[in-house]
Amino acid sequence: MKIHFIGIGGIGVSALAQYYLEKGHQISGSDLAASEITDFLKEKGVTILIGNSVENISKNMDLVVYSPAVKPDNPELAQAISYNLKAISYPEALGELTKQYYTIAISGAHGKSTTTALIGLILIKAGLDPTVIIGTKLKEFGGSNFRMGESKYLVIEACEYDSSFSHYFPKITVVTNVDKEHLDYFKTFKNVIKEFKRFIEKLPPGGFLVANGKDKNIPKVKKARFSTFYYATKQKEAGKLKKMLQIPGKHNVSNALAALTVARILNIKDSVAFASLSEYRGSWRRFELKKGMAGNKEITVISDYGHHPTEILATLSSVREKYPNKKIWCIFQPHQHQRTHYLLNDFVKVFRRVSIDNILITDIYDVAGRETQRINANVSSEKLVKKINRKHIIYINVRDAEKFVKDNIKNGDVLVIMGAGDIYKLADKF
Repeated sequence: MKIHFIGIGGIGVSALAQYYLEKGHQISGSDLAASEITDFLKEKGVTILIGNSVENISKNMDLVVYSPAVKPDNPELAQAISYNLKAISYPEALGELTKQYYTIAISGAHGKSTTTALIGLILIKAGLDPTVIIGTKLKEFGGSNFRMGESKYLVIEACEYDSSFSHYFPKITVVTNVDKEHLDYFKTFKNVIKEFKRFIEKLPPGGFLVANGKDKNIPKVKKARFSTFYYATKQKEAGKLKKMLQIPGKHNVSNALAALTVARILNIKDSVAFASLSEYRGSWRRFELKKGMAGNKEITVISDYGHHPTEILATLSSVREKYPNKKIWCIFQPHQHQRTHYLLNDFVKVFRRVSIDNILITDIYDVAGRETQRINANVSSEKLVKKINRKHIIYINVRDAEKFVKDNIKNGDVLVIMGAGDIYKLADKF
């Protein structure tokens, strides 16, 4: 088939494109700008087109798949519809795949990517040869966010934004936690709860729900008719996992417990699961640890995707736990005006609470298609910093952050570069 992807640079869409490429289909895709992901796909044989244009759509295409971020007035989507081509969203396309496999779907506001990676790698080590679609890049997958397997197993990261996971049909559903996230879409936390309930309802008779027993919101979404397996950091395995894991933090112990629980449902030996968990060193922008330089000063650099207050607290607490006697710097780029608006007080509480020596907050990263002028005008990083009101937390233009840190950081210090936007590129400057 000839398949075209609109928004192919997205982390999920790019993985699905690789799936169809591996199946022998002719793949093309467009995005607004080139990126590491589009460059990677181009090297693999995907035709990459930068910019959205009606010329990118041809009448002989068999399928057009578009990112959830693509709006109805997108010229390529409009052209596909005018040609009467089959055009479906990424969640709809992935949903069709989930019907063809024994699907394990990992959902939750936080920890999805890490838990998906851990489960996928355990299945690989156990010889179950899964296909894996994940929201980050793994060195174990050759720097890709996708792995093609030959078995019946499909492991996917299931995001709740835009009710994407409502299209999936798993046999095992993992819920790492439920939190106030994506309120630009859901508007209220009550709607978040409702959508998680709907997703869990999709489990078939005999399906398995793996849920975080320590999360206070899980009881609001679970359904009694399923075989529910709870895990929590107070389980007896937690201490053992904390000692063996190479990724720090209580939240990662929780993620590992979820993976271990899935392994046991699939009758994978504990020895295999523990071996796999102990070998995992993390993924792209998930507490990604590097040795860096700031001029002639040697520093430790941590690149992290955290952008929600809960994630920021977990990551920065883990950094302090790992480096109790080091001076720690953090450059944080807020992600999306609407998230910053809805969670402003939570951001304030977290940044007042974390034990970090110097925090630089840059301008808010705009997310195409997910912002409103009203909210843009009401929130800014300057206002956030002013409300936090701590001397060691300052606002800085991202263009000035590199020089400021290099001029002031000391030999042996730790630098955390955090956010879900393009702030990760700054890590390469060190």
